[in-house]
Amino acid sequence: MCIRRFGLNPVEGYVSPHGYLHKQGIEMLTPTADSMLIPYDQIRAVYFVRKFGSNPEEYQRREFATRPKLGGLWVRMKFHDGEELEGVMPNDLTIIGHHGVTLIPPDSKGNTHRIFVPSRAMDSFQVMGVIGKPKVKRAPRKPAVDPGQMGLFGEK
Repeated sequence: MCIRRFGLNPVEGYVSPHGYLHKQGIEMLTPTADSMLIPYDQIRAVYFVRKFGSNPEEYQRREFATRPKLGGLWVRMKFHDGEELEGVMPNDLTIIGHHGVTLIPPDSKGNTHRIFVPSRAMDSFQVMGVIGKPKVKRAPRKPAVDPGQMGLFGEK
């Protein structure tokens, strides 16, 4: 993952996906095996990347070109520095934590597959739309057989 900070250099490292959010900040392990606790007020966004070494915001789209195809809430947030970011998050209010929100970026096939944005980093948060899941195609129903109809070719 790569942590982008307000006015500071980004930090790359590893986190436990089940317990990286703490009361004071985000705990991570750097590639040199140092443990760090970064306070939420320094963090702009946490990018969960597939590989290190590149700026996760450099080649990433910040907004959707068309309506998203994923099911969930289409959201737009504005950071304190004026920049905006769109994404899709599950339509489940129980997963919204008091530390922030996790979303899928507009370009989910790029280097970044998830983004965590702390509540303290956002100036505004807007739901752009609720995207439903595609309808499941069902097999056509078999027509009911008339009991008075005789069977063909020895069928009963």
